[in-house]
Amino acid sequence: MAAGFKTAEPLEYHRSFLKENCRPDGRELGEFRTTTLNIGSISTADGSALVKIGNTTVMCGIKAELANPAVEVPSRGYIVPNVDLPPLCSSRFRPGPPGEQAQAASQFIADVIESSEVIQTEDLCIVKGKLCWVLYCDIMCLDYDGNVLDACLIALLAALKNVRLPEVTFSEDSEVPKVSLENRRGLTIHKHPVGASFAVFDDSIMIVDPTAEEETLSTAIITVVMDEEKHLCALHKPGGTSLSGEKLQDCINRTTIRHKEVHKLINKVIQSVKTPE
Repeated sequence: MAAGFKTAEPLEYHRSFLKENCRPDGRELGEFRTTTLNIGSISTADGSALVKIGNTTVMCGIKAELANPAVEVPSRGYIVPNVDLPPLCSSRFRPGPPGEQAQAASQFIADVIESSEVIQTEDLCIVKGKLCWVLYCDIMCLDYDGNVLDACLIALLAALKNVRLPEVTFSEDSEVPKVSLENRRGLTIHKHPVGASFAVFDDSIMIVDPTAEEETLSTAIITVVMDEEKHLCALHKPGGTSLSGEKLQDCINRTTIRHKEVHKLINKVIQSVKTPE
């Protein structure tokens, strides 16, 4: 009976739970799904991380390459993020060039990298005007069940903290870089941006960490990104119903709490995989 009701009237089905301040998967309205993290799982990458938020699974692999800095910013390197939502992760995505959601996600991640200054691109410069690092950050969704932006951000942040760049010496005479793969160093992470996503039902009820089905039925989705100093790094709200200042402040407060949880998780996982020097 319940399964038939859910299929025939999905919105009414969800409303019947929301009235009781809970959700079909048993969570409270303000409860995040279990979040797990693995780092360093791609041996061929210079840094990697795998994140699961409930069933949503995202992998980030970072590859570093040497390049010439741009003429207008000779003392900076580059960070190039790309989010891939392949048909493999959900039937809602089609083969072919990146769809609208994947492009919007890539742009969102690029904006957060810039606004939060998670890494200062000056740190990626090796020789001013001649040599710098480009970090290609490939973020792929392996299983899509909503709230992909939060998962992408955690995967990116954890992978950046896992990056080890080889030592590079540059001879001014020959202008040929010499790469030492034995000696590697980590990146300086200046800020730790963490996101929390919310879905609004019937223009009034707000839930955190929506599943794919909850996203489809909601009247608005909003993602808030904060750093450890409680600075707002980004606010992403693609259309939908408007939010009151009070509801927005509630989102910001909840994101601050979520930041502490995620930051703690990343540090715990990094400590657990650190090998003695």
